[in-house]
Amino acid sequence: MTATKETILYIEDDPASRQLVERALKHAGYQVLVAERGLDGIDIARRECPDLILTDINLPDISGREVTTALRRDARFTTIPIVALTAQGHGEFQAMTMAAGVTGYLAKPVDIELLVERVEFYLHGGHDKIDAAAFSEAQTKYIQEIVGRLETQVRELESSNSMLKRLDKMKDSFIEITAHELRTPLTLVYGYSRLLNEIPSIKETMASDENTRTMIQGLNDGIKRMQTIINEVVTISRIMTNQIDLTIGPINPATITQKIVTNLQDTLKTRPVNVHFDIATWPTKMRGDNDLITLMLNNLISNAIKYTPDGGHIYLTASADEEKIRMSVKDKGIGIAKDELRRVFERFHTAGDTRLHSTSKTAFRGGGLGLGLAVCKAVAEAHGGRIWAESDGFDPVALPGSEFIVEMPVATAFRAPHRL
Repeated sequence: MTATKETILYIEDDPASRQLVERALKHAGYQVLVAERGLDGIDIARRECPDLILTDINLPDISGREVTTALRRDARFTTIPIVALTAQGHGEFQAMTMAAGVTGYLAKPVDIELLVERVEFYLHGGHDKIDAAAFSEAQTKYIQEIVGRLETQVRELESSNSMLKRLDKMKDSFIEITAHELRTPLTLVYGYSRLLNEIPSIKETMASDENTRTMIQGLNDGIKRMQTIINEVVTISRIMTNQIDLTIGPINPATITQKIVTNLQDTLKTRPVNVHFDIATWPTKMRGDNDLITLMLNNLISNAIKYTPDGGHIYLTASADEEKIRMSVKDKGIGIAKDELRRVFERFHTAGDTRLHSTSKTAFRGGGLGLGLAVCKAVAEAHGGRIWAESDGFDPVALPGSEFIVEMPVATAFRAPHRL
């Protein structure tokens, strides 16, 4: 048995062959690493840097030849023996395998005694010989084979990308059409609910019966929620398809924010959350679409309320210079995981937790369709600006908080935003 205890990586998808070779090599005193797929083998090799690599040629993802070519590009593997195991023993196949960069090859089914002998041979600097002319011809064929596979993969990727674009366009059209179709019956429901609230007998019942009052209030709240969702969907669809004309004019972000905070007082009565806003510190002049800027800021503040526990604090701040304005909504809530910071602006992305964590009607970590922040991103980009989130991570106990920052030109012009 060898005393050197070299490490050998064996890449093989067949369980029986893998177990046989692994057992034989361990019995001979080697340390053995195994991988079932070529890409996994490459990762293990780069991480562990074994003394010798054995690889089957026919693997489920990439071939043993491609494994060899990929590893030979790394300076650490220029001299490490890489040996191919294959049942295809004809000369042309072996020559192409050598052209890929292997040190040698062994035939399958494996002769265990020969395997251990040849491993020793390769570990001590041995390598198989091949005729120069045959090697040159094999190199040309191997390159052609690689180019052919790359061409096929590129065509497949282009076809998949084209299909994804068509599906994405269909999805956008479906979303907008669905939103418009929902708006008509919702308008009727809203009209009837208004009439319901004006009927004297109903008003009397509501005044004297709490259950009736609660049910009708729930109906009204549900209608408002549906109206908000539909408006957000239509806004996103129009901005992303360049079908919206921004009404650009002078606006006052300070008074816009003040009105939003005032309108949220009913929500804040049911949620003991402290909103800190000093209108005197906010810029009073910029150019933009008043309705869309209002929608964006309302979504950001409402989102902060949603993800801040009872007793928490939310800070609304802003600053400006001659070129840009920066607005910030910062909370002392549960925070956002680092890998979620970019995804929070994707359409239909939510925290995924709608459990009630407060004593209020507005649920802490309450759910939604995940459109609010996507709308904010679309509005910011439509004004030539940007939006991003910052957080030290998610922790419902320590409450690290989150900050959403919007930065946009003071004098803005419409720009088509990037796709969400």
